[in-house]
Amino acid sequence: MSDSVQAVLMCGGLGTRLRPWSYVIPKPMFPIGERPILELLLTRLHKHAIDEVYLALGYKAELIETYFRDGAQLGVRLHYVRESEPLGTAGALNLLRDQLRAPFLMMNGDLVTRLDFRAFYAFHLAQGAAITVGVKAYEVPIPYGVVESEAHVVTALREKPTLSVNINAGIYAISPEALALMPAVGRYDATQLIEAAMAAGLRVCSYPIQEYWMDIGRFEDYHKANEDASAWLEEE
Repeated sequence: MSDSVQAVLMCGGLGTRLRPWSYVIPKPMFPIGERPILELLLTRLHKHAIDEVYLALGYKAELIETYFRDGAQLGVRLHYVRESEPLGTAGALNLLRDQLRAPFLMMNGDLVTRLDFRAFYAFHLAQGAAITVGVKAYEVPIPYGVVESEAHVVTALREKPTLSVNINAGIYAISPEALALMPAVGRYDATQLIEAAMAAGLRVCSYPIQEYWMDIGRFEDYHKANEDASAWLEEE
């Protein structure tokens, strides 16, 4: 792996589903154990030799900047960019086009994960991909018997099966050529960038995340992450 791998963390969201708490602090600063979600994420990146990190900020940006400063206390070099308006899950990349010199990581700043970022990045390089999407298996139990058929002929019955799908984990490796597909200004989401890359015939890969991962989108997710983290937090 290169010694200068960069990462961009999107930390500008309002956290509306976590109100009223998010009225006081931004979601990336919610504590897991005694440390903010964002601190755990930065510590994890540093552990895997990813030390140059850009934080795209918006809502309550000053709280994040005041807490982390230049990142030296965590062994990382932090740079800040501020969104003057909400730019979606990828739009802030337009503010960093001149700084992103090589394949880089991009992720949401409110994730709790034990992903091996080194292995994820190495996979992206080995695949020669324009974009690699981290995916997590998600199982949905079907509470009914399922009937499978072809041309109206029943071929199988499955009693209360579990449907397994891969969900977008909000973690990406992106090569610079993909940035050329973005509009120069305005709101833009990661899903739009992925779709644009596929439409342009660029190679888009998926990487299965086997390690722990939790998106903190709801209070039940947040409480579950705190419970889960008690088993491994001391190792971070």
